[in-house]
Order: sequence, then structure tokens, then C-alpha cells
Amino acid sequence: MLLACCLGLTAFGQASFGEKPRLVVGIVVDQMRWDYLSRYYDKFTDNGFKRLINQGYSCNNCLINYIPTITAIGHTSVYTGTSPAYHGICGNNFYIDGQKTYCCADSTVQAVGSDSKNGQMSPRNMLSTTIGDQLRLHTDFGSKVIGISYKDRAAILPAGHSANAAYWLDLDKVNFISSTYYMTQLPKWVEDYNKKLSKNKEAQKAGKDIGLSPICGTITTDMAIAALKGEKLGMGQHTDMLCVSFSQTDVIGHKYGTRGEHTDEAYLQLDRDLGRLLKALDTQVGEGKYLVFLTADHGAAHNYKFMQDNKLAAGPWSTSKMQKRIEAYVAERLGNKKNVIGDALDYRLYLDHASIAEQGLDAEQVKELVVEAVRQEKDIIFATAFEDLGTSALPALLRERALMGYYPGRSGDIYFVVKPGFYEYGTWSSPIGTTHGEWNPYDAHIPCLFFGWRVSHGATSREVHITDIAPTVCQLLHIQQPDACTGEPIIEITK
Repeated sequence: MLLACCLGLTAFGQASFGEKPRLVVGIVVDQMRWDYLSRYYDKFTDNGFKRLINQGYSCNNCLINYIPTITAIGHTSVYTGTSPAYHGICGNNFYIDGQKTYCCADSTVQAVGSDSKNGQMSPRNMLSTTIGDQLRLHTDFGSKVIGISYKDRAAILPAGHSANAAYWLDLDKVNFISSTYYMTQLPKWVEDYNKKLSKNKEAQKAGKDIGLSPICGTITTDMAIAALKGEKLGMGQHTDMLCVSFSQTDVIGHKYGTRGEHTDEAYLQLDRDLGRLLKALDTQVGEGKYLVFLTADHGAAHNYKFMQDNKLAAGPWSTSKMQKRIEAYVAERLGNKKNVIGDALDYRLYLDHASIAEQGLDAEQVKELVVEAVRQEKDIIFATAFEDLGTSALPALLRERALMGYYPGRSGDIYFVVKPGFYEYGTWSSPIGTTHGEWNPYDAHIPCLFFGWRVSHGATSREVHITDIAPTVCQLLHIQQPDACTGEPIIEITK
């Protein structure tokens, strides 16, 4: 009897290993807070977000487990199952060998579909593999992996190193382009879609500002459906993958904030577009034969004026103004004539080591003085040198997230934490807009929905992390996790 049971279990296990979805669709909604799912629920149609929620599985306590919470990092972490400490994408911009670098910048490649510098992009600065890379490896590169977004980084980083293609919008012409990292000529289906896009009067009128219009999500959806058909995704011998990121929600959020007609319109139109995408998947791949996950790269703070008007603690923060005070503080004590801070990005300070050496200053002393000055700022609650994180007085949660977000040589020298509700003002946000980047729940609590192939309906409030998405997908596919993966499979979904 025991032997029969064991044989039965073995047979079941073997059968389950042979079952796989025909297509995996990863969806990232840029700057989407988790609470938007409930805020707009009654206004959603039955075919978009509601379908994912009511037929799929929702992880209601999915958190970003590193700092800073930034677009390029979020997209990379979703698909690699790890954080900047391992995948090396430390922001939209960061430093490599002392040079400020855009996350996807690659001067060795050229644009395809345009002569713009907007096409000089690739995933080469990313140090780890993605879900798509592992899928391609597992099938001896028989699987197709495609990335699509308005933003280059939101198409390139999710798709991975070995992707068949990544496509993003060239705002100079409002058409989709790629780079010679992937191909030398756009496929005919992309050229055909671009011709159609060139006749879209609303899109062409929006021009460089198309990210501020919900139509940006609509044409991203149209491009995803065109890829689905043009590449015959989900119709081959192996599981394919389509990575789609909707970025208009981020552009609109920075400009208009978390409240108001513009943000409302963006999410309600996105809901309709998701419905169209799911319908296209049903038609081509077959209902129940594809796996979808939907998440966000980060959330967003409420506009500080909105908060203050409602008697809630919040305020603007200016790193550049703080820098001037720090420089004066250090110069008063050391007598230096040149600055000692080279840059400030995402609540991190980069010391100007060349200037410090040139002036004959002691680097450790300078660092100590800079940290001392930062701690005296009235709206700063913690500050420490990254090298001292392990022994710092930072609470364990902040210390762990800061360590997970730190890559030596890329992440700067000093990290600081501002009061809850305070955020960097003026760089990415308008007077009525907002931004993100911090550890707080408004930036770090994101949606995480799974839907489709072998996903049962349900929900959990157990804490899971953005880095758990990749190993969950990989376990469902029975493929190896990305090579720097630190997340864990979400057992409620993989059971």
C-alpha cells in the first residue's frame, strides 16, 4: 500500500513537471500603490483588474525589501528575484568606475528603427540573469522572450540579457525602436505597427508628452498585442514570455500626484487596456493556458501639500540645499576650498574622492564630518556611511533594506533617511505631483497578482517581497531561478 502511494505521488510529480503554460506574461504598472486596487475597484470593468483579482491570487502584503524604491531597480528586481546588492542596477542613474551612468546606456550599440541616441541602450549594466534568461537557457534558447514599454529601461531590464527583443518608444518620432544589441532591422510586424502609430493623430499630437496621456498605455497594449500575433507567442513548442510595463502611470503621477482626474483617468483607461490584452491572450493562447503576474516597481507618496492641507505630517525635501550646508560645515572645519560631495542621488551622497585626494584631505575624516552634518538636518532621522551600516544605529528593518540596496562602487558613500511623508521635491515632481524612493509603505507596498495557468483564486496577507515573484514563476515553470536570486517562492501559489 505504501509503495503504491509512493508510486502514485511519483507519477503525479512527473506529470506536473511535464505541464507548463504556453506563455508567461509579466506586467509591471509603474508607480502603482497597492491601495489603488481597492480605491478604483468599484470603477473597474469586469475584464481587467477585477478579472485578475476575482479569478486570480492576490498577495496583499507584498513589500519592496530594499532601498531606494526606484523604477530601474524595481523592474530589475521583479525579474531577477534579487536586489541591487546582487544585480547591480542601483538606480535609474548611478556610478560605474567613477562615471555617472544611465542604467541602460550602451555606447557600443546603435538604434534600430531610428537614428536617435535614444536607441543606444542594452542590459549590459545588469549583473544577473532574469526569468526570461533562465527560460531561454532551459529550452536551449527555443523560448521567445520579448520586452515592451514606453520607457527603455522598463522594456530592456525585465526581458534580460538573452531576450529576442526589447522595444521602447522613441519620443522624437513617437514610434517603437530597439537597438543593435538585439537585431539589425525591425521585424515587419513592428514596422507595420509603427506605420499605424504614425497615423494615430492623438498619439502624434501628444508627441514628447505622450507619457502624460492615458493613450500611452493604450499604444503599449496595442504593441503588446502586435507582438503576441507577430511573434506567434504561446504557439510554439516551448513556453514563451512577454514582459509589458505601463509607464504612463508614473509620468502622470509625478506631474499630478496620487489624487485627481488625471490619475483616475490613467488607471481606469489602463483597466480597459488590460481587458483588451487578456481577451487577446484568451483568443490566441487559450484561456487557462497562459500565466500572468501583475505588480509595480514602486509606489508613491501623497503630495505633501495635499497632506498638509488635511493636517497630516509631510513636507518637501531638497538634497541640493542640504549639500550646500554640508559643504559649508566641512569647509569651516577643514579649510578646504573645493567641494567634497560629487553627487546626490536617491537619498544617497557620493563623495568626490578625486577632489578630496587633490586637496590632501583625509577621506575618512571627510566622511565622518559629512555624516555628522547630515545628522544635524532637522528633517533627517538617520544617516550613516554605507561601510558602517552593519554597526550603525539604524533600526534593523532600515539597515537590512539599505544593505540589500547597496552595491560597492555604484551606490555612493552615505545613506540618509528623511521623516515619513517628506520626499525629494523638484527633481521628479511638480507642485501638485509626487515622487518615490523611500522605505515607507507608500513607496514600498505594491500589488502582486497572479492569474491564469494553475493559479487558484484566493488571497494572503502574509508578507512577501518583490524579490519573491521571480522564484515563484520559475518554480511553476520547473526551471532554475535567476543566478543571483535571493527571493523565495510564494508557497500559496506554487503548492
